[in-house]
Amino acid sequence: MKSHIAIAAVLVAALAAPVAAQEQRPAATATAAAPVTIKVQLVLARYQGEKKIASLPYTLNIVPDERNRNMGRGNVRLGTQVPITTMSRPAGGDGNSPLVPTVNYRDVGTNIDCFVYVLDDGRYKVDLTIEDSSVDTGPGASASASNPSFRSFRTNASLLLRDGQSAQHSTATDKVSGDVWKVDVTLNVVK
Repeated sequence: MKSHIAIAAVLVAALAAPVAAQEQRPAATATAAAPVTIKVQLVLARYQGEKKIASLPYTLNIVPDERNRNMGRGNVRLGTQVPITTMSRPAGGDGNSPLVPTVNYRDVGTNIDCFVYVLDDGRYKVDLTIEDSSVDTGPGASASASNPSFRSFRTNASLLLRDGQSAQHSTATDKVSGDVWKVDVTLNVVK
């Protein structure tokens, strides 16, 4: 009988030990930081010499995710499709077949992909890919509506910014028109 009491005492002590260990653990969620929103503002500007001829502002609000290496992302897709008429012979026709108009469409507009990484030192790494295209209506552009000329600009680079800081992401000169493209970026933490 004494052995049964001893075994019961050992079992009670063994079952109580994990409960005591669980009670001593600190709460894991007490140190988790609240998510923040990062506002990335960028301006695509085009200049002819010193004269600004276009200024296109964009704003992306991004929430970095701790589960994804403190990275957040956002994108913009803005544009239209431009019809382009071409003349071709029908499939299966011979060389004497009449030309038939065919309409194809080309996307023009702005595409922006933005990734923001929260760094440990209070800075943010901003990876931007920007692509802008439009129908060229400037001097020397094709006057035909069925055969328009297109202008395009594409840049991909990274910036290290702090809250409230601005920087120039990129600058490029169009070798046909001489226009200068500039991309300025501002980062703000929304509180």
